[in-house]
Amino acid sequence: WEKGFLDAQFLQLQQLQDESNPDFVVEVVSLFFDDSEKLLNDLTMALDQPNVDFKKVDAHVHQLKGSSSSIGAQRVKNACIAFRSFCEEQNIDATLRCLQQVKQEYYLVKNKLETMLRLEQQIVAAGGSIPMIELGF
Repeated sequence: WEKGFLDAQFLQLQQLQDESNPDFVVEVVSLFFDDSEKLLNDLTMALDQPNVDFKKVDAHVHQLKGSSSSIGAQRVKNACIAFRSFCEEQNIDATLRCLQQVKQEYYLVKNKLETMLRLEQQIVAAGGSIPMIELGF
């Protein structure tokens, strides 16, 4: 695992999961995926307009930043911070580059989270238990 994909916020999510709510992390991660996919589509469409509404673009990026922060997707959040500064400058070339960067970071963290959750489900299905993950990625 490469470092920096998830921060301490993800550990806090894991700590909220218990026997009474065993699917908590899966549910939160699924919501993050749904929200992010929608926002990335909205951003792609907004930046594809002849006259880009940078306020609208910034609002979408702000939502994605919040969603990323809430799950601990640190590199997505950081890419959103850079994205927002280029929205303020109304720099179309830079915002298009940032969109590609945000998408890349999102798909990387999505892939890692899906792999981790699949492995956890296999461990539990085999009768094992999941240790708290150390923040090594």
